[in-house]
Amino acid sequence: MSRPRSWRRFVVGGALLAVVGSQTPLVAWRAGQSERRVVRVKAERFAFTPSEITMTVGQEIEIRLKSDDTAHGFRLVGKDVNLTIPKRGQGEVVVTFKGERAGRYEFECSHLCGAGHSFMRGIILVKEAKQ
Repeated sequence: MSRPRSWRRFVVGGALLAVVGSQTPLVAWRAGQSERRVVRVKAERFAFTPSEITMTVGQEIEIRLKSDDTAHGFRLVGKDVNLTIPKRGQGEVVVTFKGERAGRYEFECSHLCGAGHSFMRGIILVKEAKQ
């Protein structure tokens, strides 16, 4: 007697889960480094809140972006980062940024979201660490 196809998918899926589940999980830090700082940013009505993020050289941040209304974009000017932030209730996107050198890094909405779209901007300020 042959088993139904769904049974085979269950066995293969279970074996895959066992292999994936046995792998060492990824962590947000590495030996000798501090934990990654998480910054939650809300996109809504032509503004990012907060619109200014300050960090120090060498620090790594995880920016968690969520919309409180329609879909928006997040483009980090001069970098290879351009993501869509799903509309309210449909999740968030995560961007990791490491401040390699001091400076001002601009971000903006890259998804036409209405009349005030061009005002949706922000900055990441990377400052030298105090000695």
